[in-house]
Amino acid sequence: MQKYSTLVCTAILLAFSSGVAQAQSLVSGFMAGKHHGSVVVSGTTESYTSAYLAPEKIEGVPIFQEVRVNSVNLYGTYGLSDKVDFVLSIPYIQSKGKAPGTVINDLNALYSTQGYTNVRQGFQDVTALLKFKAYSRELGSSILDLLGTVSYSTPLSNYQSNTGYGYIIAIGNRATKYTASGVAHLKTASGVFATGQIGYSLRTGPVPHALIGEAKIGYAGPKTYVEGFAAFQESNGGTDISEAGFTGFFPSTRVNFVRLGASAYRPIANGFGLTLGASTYVAGRNIGKSTGFSAGVTYNF
Repeated sequence: MQKYSTLVCTAILLAFSSGVAQAQSLVSGFMAGKHHGSVVVSGTTESYTSAYLAPEKIEGVPIFQEVRVNSVNLYGTYGLSDKVDFVLSIPYIQSKGKAPGTVINDLNALYSTQGYTNVRQGFQDVTALLKFKAYSRELGSSILDLLGTVSYSTPLSNYQSNTGYGYIIAIGNRATKYTASGVAHLKTASGVFATGQIGYSLRTGPVPHALIGEAKIGYAGPKTYVEGFAAFQESNGGTDISEAGFTGFFPSTRVNFVRLGASAYRPIANGFGLTLGASTYVAGRNIGKSTGFSAGVTYNF
């Protein structure tokens, strides 16, 4: 049973990231088990040539024709007990805008103090999370678990996110985030499961607080894990990029989104396994309409 629990906790291995928001949560409904867990190294690539502004989607991105975000994420989960897990995530992100060389050169000549560039990269935000099982009940042959999470996220490097349209490719918003959520997880004897979570994230500085949520449905078997998910964020306040009076400071914008995706896991041998995933934004506000693909190597212990 413990081996099975360790395998299915890889539900949360794929962390799709972008410059402004993490689109898939680090939380699953499965617990790792005392002194068990996983270590994962995953890579993600995503790009967009259009953006969701207010009130509608537009083709093209300010300054850049296309933005591509590549990231490598180190992820780990460890069972402090059978009812408490610790999760750690550290992403390294490269955000690159595609534009004619003359555009960047002309902007640098006009706004020399802003340092326009088409590439920004570095370690983004480290996230530490505690997940605890608060309640469990058998419903026939199924089990319903209720869980809670609290997390802390803060910039790991001195990456910049200043005023100016050149920072549309910033790798983060340089805010510290405090997030709490509740999770309901139903797993059946056949391996089919459904998970729903809702939470609220407090952010420092001018970055708007946000309501966040996610729903998953999938299958967790002895040697195969597959899931589909829908994630959303609804900012509490903030400005619109197209709004009169917008100063060019992107962290203060109202970032809403709905993102759909799927991921899968397959063990190889001796605790090692492979993960694959894909996701895309289907609605949003002040965010690029990106599609991303991920792959990772996992080690379960």
